[in-house]
Parts: sequence; C-alpha cells; structure tokens
Amino acid sequence: MGVSIIIPTLNEARCLERTLRCLSILQPPPQEILVVDGGSDDETVAIAAQFSATVLHSNRAQRSTQMNLGATHATGDFLCFVHADTLVPDDLVVLVDKALAEGAIACGGFISIMAGTHVTRWGITLHNSLKTYYAPLLFRPHLFFRNGLRLLFGDQVMFCRREDFLACGGFDTEMPILEEADLCLKLCRLGPIQQLNRVVQSSDRRVAYWGPLKANFIYAMIGFLWGFGVPAKTLKRFYDEVR
Repeated sequence: MGVSIIIPTLNEARCLERTLRCLSILQPPPQEILVVDGGSDDETVAIAAQFSATVLHSNRAQRSTQMNLGATHATGDFLCFVHADTLVPDDLVVLVDKALAEGAIACGGFISIMAGTHVTRWGITLHNSLKTYYAPLLFRPHLFFRNGLRLLFGDQVMFCRREDFLACGGFDTEMPILEEADLCLKLCRLGPIQQLNRVVQSSDRRVAYWGPLKANFIYAMIGFLWGFGVPAKTLKRFYDEVR
C-alpha cells in the first residue's frame, strides 16, 4: 500500500528544506511527495524541486484547496498530510501503513510537540493533545462514544485512505481554518479516529509571534466558538498567517 505525502505551501522557504530533508530519509520511502504550492514568491518551489518532490500549482492559496488538489493527483492508497514546518518520525510510512492496512480506523494522526529554536512549548503541546479528546467529548458526545470521533488538527500529520477521503468529499474548500477537524467529522462515519502514541514536531512560530498567553486564548476561543457553530470564515479574522 503506497503512502502519498501531501504538503501545502505558501512562502515556506524558511522551513521547507528541513521538512523535506527529514522526509528524504524515511525508511521505507513514501510512494511520492507532492508539494502543492499556492503561489509562493520566495524559493519554496525551487527548494521542493531540489528534493525531487512533485510540485503542483494551485490557483487558490488556501490549505483545503491545495490539499484536495494533492489528493486528486496522488497515486498512493493512503494519504498523509504534512505541514511545511513539521518533522516526522523515520518510520512514518510503516506507522501509516500499519494503522490503515488493518482496517480498524478511518483516520489517524500523531501527538504534536510544538517547539522552536530555544524552547519547547510543553504546556501547549499537552493541551493540544488533550484537545483531541475533550473537544469532541464536549461538542459531539454522541459521535465520541458511538463512532470513536477524535478531532485532529493539521500539525498532527493526519492520514487516511485515499478512497475514503474522496468518498466523503475531502476538505471543505469554504473553510479557511479548522478544515482538518471538519474532515474528522466526516471520516468518523466510516470508522474511528485515532491519535497514535508517537510524536511529530511542529514549529512554534505562531506562538512565538503572538506570545503564549495570547496564543492559548485564541486557540481556545476559536475552538469553543466553532464548537458552538460559529462559521470558520468568521473565526479566520482572529487567526493571522505567520511565516
């Protein structure tokens, strides 16, 4: 079962090389790495080409649209969505293959450790891991208990079967944020969602930009308001892009 890794990018030259270097030493290697660019005006595309990644160009700079485009071009049976600032374990392909080949789950992800050059954000890391469980328990308890719903987010490196992804319509292109959590709501109808007991490392650049207190407040506010039905388009105004 081949694993297609899909990376949405927009001006990610500062971190993409490190991520692709990490992916280049995976054992076994993935079937393909698809970098879906949203119109970068830095060296993002050139860096992707250096690592022999397949570069796709999206006419819309929005993660949901870019990841959907990558999924339609993917040839692997399994899709794995990786952010450009995220580092994964060397045995990623084995972990994804084992989790999905057994057929027990519809979607999975990892524990995301948020870290920067000088600090590891242990508090936010713990909160983000626990949020995978308490958010669906609070806002979709029937799906939590009946379907095994867990809410995963982009920095947790989500993966699923390509056929299931396409069958449920993929990411909602009307959602500028929280598109991964919305996908979990759709995929849990096909099977449980699982957070694997392994870690990936994501950049803390947004927390470093906002500051820990502001970041925690924004994360909590957006999560609770979305859980109560506030549209993602409305919430996006509080979620700045940070490169």
